[in-house]
Amino acid sequence: MNDLVIKKKERTYLKSVFEITWENLSPIFDELAKRSIGSATELEQWLRDRSELDALLEEDFAWRYIRMTCNTADEALLNSFQYFATEIEPKVAPLNDQLNRKFIESPFLTELDQSKYAILIRGTKQALALFREENIPLQTTIQVEQQKYQGITGAMSVTLNGQEYTLEQAATFLKDTNRETRKNAWQSISNRRLVEKDTLNDLFNTLRALRHQVAQNANFDNFRDYMFAALGRFDYTAEDCFQFHEAIEKTVVPVLAKHADARKKALALPSLQPWDMEVDTSGKPALKPFKDGAELIEKSITCFGKLDPFLGDRLQAMKANGLFDVESRKGKAPGGYNYPMMESGAPFVFMNATGSMEDLETMMHEGGHAVHSFLVHPLRLNVYRQTPSETAELASMSMELLSMAAYPHFFGNDEDKHGACHEQIQRALGVLPWIACIDAFQHWMYTHPGHSRNERSKAWQNLLSQYTSPVVDWRGLEEWLDYQWQGQLHLFEMPFYYIEYGFAQIGALGVWRNSTTDPAKGLTAYREALALGNTVSINEVYRQAGVPFDADHAYLEELANWTLNKMQHHENHLHRT
Repeated sequence: MNDLVIKKKERTYLKSVFEITWENLSPIFDELAKRSIGSATELEQWLRDRSELDALLEEDFAWRYIRMTCNTADEALLNSFQYFATEIEPKVAPLNDQLNRKFIESPFLTELDQSKYAILIRGTKQALALFREENIPLQTTIQVEQQKYQGITGAMSVTLNGQEYTLEQAATFLKDTNRETRKNAWQSISNRRLVEKDTLNDLFNTLRALRHQVAQNANFDNFRDYMFAALGRFDYTAEDCFQFHEAIEKTVVPVLAKHADARKKALALPSLQPWDMEVDTSGKPALKPFKDGAELIEKSITCFGKLDPFLGDRLQAMKANGLFDVESRKGKAPGGYNYPMMESGAPFVFMNATGSMEDLETMMHEGGHAVHSFLVHPLRLNVYRQTPSETAELASMSMELLSMAAYPHFFGNDEDKHGACHEQIQRALGVLPWIACIDAFQHWMYTHPGHSRNERSKAWQNLLSQYTSPVVDWRGLEEWLDYQWQGQLHLFEMPFYYIEYGFAQIGALGVWRNSTTDPAKGLTAYREALALGNTVSINEVYRQAGVPFDADHAYLEELANWTLNKMQHHENHLHRT
């Protein structure tokens, strides 16, 4: 076992102990702005010093966010987060613009190794083009407003059989073999969400208006076009997203419709309803890969270690340093995430585990992000450790599939292992239409900024009809279907962050396919690709991983058919047992 102590990058510019106050930060920004730079070597040193400051600020903000999401009911933690958002970030923004300009206008810029700094230069020029002083207070307001979503949803709970559950805990009943139990759980969860439908609608309308104003201030027609620039989408366009939507609709949706029909027949139901979609069709109880959060962490460490000792060692180090919060509880923010620490190189994994197969998937997903954080940590500049989402999600979604090779450490018998693999592969395909639907919805909402609630509802319903199975019977449940989008956190907190999952899932299926032919070579390519961080284009990262950055219809059809054959293999094994 390697040393489990996680050490921050040693500071050479800033004090080893640094309290985040504006009084302490202001002189640092001032020195960087006024420093005389007389050579390319001095410019590189200036970049390293600035990188050190950026890493300090990002790690401090990370901990404020983490603590707030771990306990959304603690007002002091919320105030700490909001202090940074309202008192630090608005003051930093114009100074970062000043430093960006100093870098780009340096006479020594052209003397830098362009192959080494091309990505940084490209991104800095983009940031300069987007910056508007008048957007600073708007972005501060957006930061504060969008955090309200977690407060609203984190407080949600339902009572089933006389016991209170978080929505994540209640969702485990959707796999129950008793149909009435499933129905009751589904209706309870749905009705609880509907209580907040108007509140969430109002919140979204506020965010939409603020975001549109930000885009207009930056001379964009709409927030969609602004975000494509702000997210640094140099490698693809809105049109590429539309082609992705179309490819998913034509290739994956029909396959999933057939599976839904097969599910209906297997369950011998006159109609397939939403609460029938997660129960095992053979009548077996839901898989239970772990009993509690502690066991989930331990089994994940073992699983990662069997794939690659380095991966298991890194998760072990995270456990030793208290960098997991995995169990669901009231007052905790929903969902899951991996938050990288730019100084420490060690991320924090947050999730709401309840003992389900979906929780195992989440841990593998966030674990993929986690090892990515460790792999990019050696990179010299902070900006190179800030990987584009398309690369970050390739790390996580590939690990969901690669980890299936170590499923015996989660399941005691072959039947459960094959059942888990079948469920995982089915989910890997099944999520693609939802990704396409959410992304298409975002395109529509932000290119129609003046839309009414009724128009938004109609647009959502139209998209659902394109990307969901007609086999599922929603009669009498239309109101909940109308507000289904409100359960997607990204729409409120991370606008336009969703198509990345789609491109990454296609890439992940390719990474997994390669690993089935040569596991060692496939995992090496995966690690080497991730270690590139943000030093090269997304296309180059995917090439290094051995897969194309592509949603071409023919390629997707080929990959989907291969994936279906793998799923059928596990299904056939289950039938034999």
